[in-house]
Amino acid sequence: MIILASKSPRRRELLKQIGCRFICESSDTDEVKTGAPEELVMVNARMKAANIAAKHKDTWIIGADTIVALDNRIYGKPADTEEAAAMLGKIAGRTHEVYTGIALVYNDECWQDMAVTQVEMTAMTNNEIHKYVLTGEPLDKAGAYAIQGKCAVFIKGINGSYSNVVGLPLQKLYELSAKAGLLLSEG
Repeated sequence: MIILASKSPRRRELLKQIGCRFICESSDTDEVKTGAPEELVMVNARMKAANIAAKHKDTWIIGADTIVALDNRIYGKPADTEEAAAMLGKIAGRTHEVYTGIALVYNDECWQDMAVTQVEMTAMTNNEIHKYVLTGEPLDKAGAYAIQGKCAVFIKGINGSYSNVVGLPLQKLYELSAKAGLLLSEG
């Protein structure tokens, strides 16, 4: 059995897309919020997976954590619409990085990796930001936007994994699962 240690509907959809059979159980760990982006996502992914693994022996656990970074600042999920608008005001018209750490845990063993993708956003007017924030879409997304949603019209280009920006770098997960001996899909 595989458990995805997340309540993210986007991560669920990505795993379904590759034919993975799994269940979801949200981790109740407090995320680390400071540190270098590469370290931060790895620590949080491992903590989430380990939290669920402690409750389920002989079970594969997938943990993941995604953040947006720009100018040495980390943008997680906004607390409210005001913070979402402020985040979008900072990253719109700029190229930023999206980091996702992944952790596979089986009992006391852990395999980890991470991905980084550069995302180039077009500029957004204050009115465009306001309208987008009113959709509610930015509120549970790192960096306050969904590349696969309404914000797609403001994405000029990406360099790296698209699924990483959505929240789970599938190619990295596939590589990591092969190293760990986990079959993600049934064909």
